[in-house]
Amino acid sequence: MHNARSISELNLLIQQVIDTELDPVYWVIGEISDFRLSPQGHAYFEIVEKAGNRIEAKLRANLWQFSYRAIASKFEAVTGSGLKNGMKILAQVAINFHPLYGLSVNVKDIDPSFSLGERARLKQETIDRLTREGMIGLNQRLDLPLVVQRIGIISSATAAGYGDFVNQLDSNPGGYKIYHRLFPSLMQGNEAAANIIRAIESAEISKENLGLEAIVIIRGGGAQIDLDCFDEYALALKIATCSLPVFTGIGHERDETIADLVSHSKLKTPTAVAEFILASFREFDDTLSINLRRLDRATRIQLQEHHNLLQNFSLKILSQSRHSIAGEKERLTGNLNRIKTAVRNQLQIESISLTNLQKSLRHLVQNRLAKESDHLESLSKNLVQLDPKSILARGYTKTEINSIPIHLAKAKIGDNMVTHTSEQKISSSITKIEEE
Repeated sequence: MHNARSISELNLLIQQVIDTELDPVYWVIGEISDFRLSPQGHAYFEIVEKAGNRIEAKLRANLWQFSYRAIASKFEAVTGSGLKNGMKILAQVAINFHPLYGLSVNVKDIDPSFSLGERARLKQETIDRLTREGMIGLNQRLDLPLVVQRIGIISSATAAGYGDFVNQLDSNPGGYKIYHRLFPSLMQGNEAAANIIRAIESAEISKENLGLEAIVIIRGGGAQIDLDCFDEYALALKIATCSLPVFTGIGHERDETIADLVSHSKLKTPTAVAEFILASFREFDDTLSINLRRLDRATRIQLQEHHNLLQNFSLKILSQSRHSIAGEKERLTGNLNRIKTAVRNQLQIESISLTNLQKSLRHLVQNRLAKESDHLESLSKNLVQLDPKSILARGYTKTEINSIPIHLAKAKIGDNMVTHTSEQKISSSITKIEEE
């Protein structure tokens, strides 16, 4: 029976191979085909490779709104033309595989110098002035955080566009939290530009306390005459020199206003601005996922390299250890044999020495015993001679006064003396003492 897999199992296998074996991003060259923009501002197209008029290969490509705005703006600024069908591009793409929709790529960047064409600019009087003064693109130089989380909104509190914008931010399906603060302003009429300028200034004053990261200028659609305030030089100058990035969602369908031109990011409607901000969160999630894949792959490669290195070290250490152990074992065996031989020789020497010492000791003991025997015999004779009984037997006597030898006692007339002989004890009284 065939080793069959389910479609989901095969898709999972394909996804695992892509995640583990392919780099997170690649640069590819191809031609744009079937280019279209969604209402949300995302760009969908195919990148095709042709041989003449025949398509050799193609990739389905997605360019999400948050990236599209920056890429398209930079591309048009350099080339003087927007992205369109038939244009050959150099694109940085991240490979994406979906179990239902199959293989596609997410476009991360497009190199405009690769597709550089003729630049064409139609300059009106105000735009020419702003250009000469260096105001065009000035606000775009301000860096955006990876995700825009705290914004000041310049709009009319009663505008439908404001309500739609806030509702879209607060009820986003991703559950992202965006702090917003309204700085109310007129959004049409002769006083609108001055009101908007004051609202921008108020937001700038509050940016430190509120932690604002961007300003959003929004309103709903309207007649052309209602939008003329957004073409005024003073407002454009204020937007260009604002200390915070400015997003515009004025809700017009005609060509961009000057306020759009000098803003950091221009969008058609308030809901498009909300989607743009929310797209930054999704883009961050996507980038985080790519970085995690990079980190995971780099970690696995490093682990494998170090595992191989450790295995090589282990084999070298094992071989060297075995060699060293064998050498030490041989050396210890030689030392042990030498010690055994030396011990046997020393034992023999000590045994002979002990035998000689035993003989010498026996001879010395015998001589000593003979000498001591003679000495004891001499002492015995002396003791016999010194025995009082022997002295008395030779006719000597011992006289005492009160048990004290008479030569030690102080004899006087009338003292009683006791005289000992070998056979008798004689008592007498002193009647006369003569000095000699």
